Amino acid sequence: MDKKIVIPGDLLSGNVKKAGYGTYVKNDKVYSSLCGIENIKEERVGVIPLAGTYIPSPNDVVIGIVIVVTPSNWIMDIASPYDGLFHVSEYPRRVESREMSGILDVGDAVIIRVKDVDSSMKVELALKESNLQKLRTGQIVEVAPVKVPRVIGHGGSMISMLKKETNCSIFVGQNGRIWIDGKDEDMELLRKGLQAIESEAQRSGLTDWVYNFLQNERIRQKEPKASTFFKNEKKDVAETKEVHAEETYRKIDALLDPK
Repeated sequence: MDKKIVIPGDLLSGNVKKAGYGTYVKNDKVYSSLCGIENIKEERVGVIPLAGTYIPSPNDVVIGIVIVVTPSNWIMDIASPYDGLFHVSEYPRRVESREMSGILDVGDAVIIRVKDVDSSMKVELALKESNLQKLRTGQIVEVAPVKVPRVIGHGGSMISMLKKETNCSIFVGQNGRIWIDGKDEDMELLRKGLQAIESEAQRSGLTDWVYNFLQNERIRQKEPKASTFFKNEKKDVAETKEVHAEETYRKIDALLDPK
């Protein structure tokens, strides 16, 4: 059975200790503050929003794309209404201004952490952790940021299954950008799987459903394509018939109009 869709004001629980994301408490009861999918667990009740843009928070790890290089900052699109500022001092080593474009240029993608967000929504980024890096291979797929929890799955169940079934490396940014890397046919399969997760996010038993989806897509990938041999053979037969017809018409013309 599909999960329940709720709207702001819908009653979710009579236990205020269970209030989670997307809820508010009134008169010792928990209500939905969002339009989304009811998300009930033993210890928490919350709402997974159906739509919404990414709003940066400190310590989020995201995928940013360089849009401007200044003498002291890389300005990045982080799939948010607010751009991120990556100051040169936050790079793992000392960098001179003249080197900046050689290290990160416009269009380069980076796995990076949100260091701080102030009251005016100035977003500062940092790249000093060893797992943060420039992306040199693979592809970036984008999903709605609110669907990221479904891509990861409970306890990482979905993303573990995706890695296993597609033989791809995957990194999921909290801003909805997902880096994938592997063989071309495997990345294509994974891309379809991610699109399926986004479109079917409200479905219960989603991990099992996506597993079956991937199995069916893999079978389609292996189906032999129509051979060009038969197409060429049909073409040759048609051309032969046309030649024979022309010869027949010439013989008839010769009989009717002998010279």
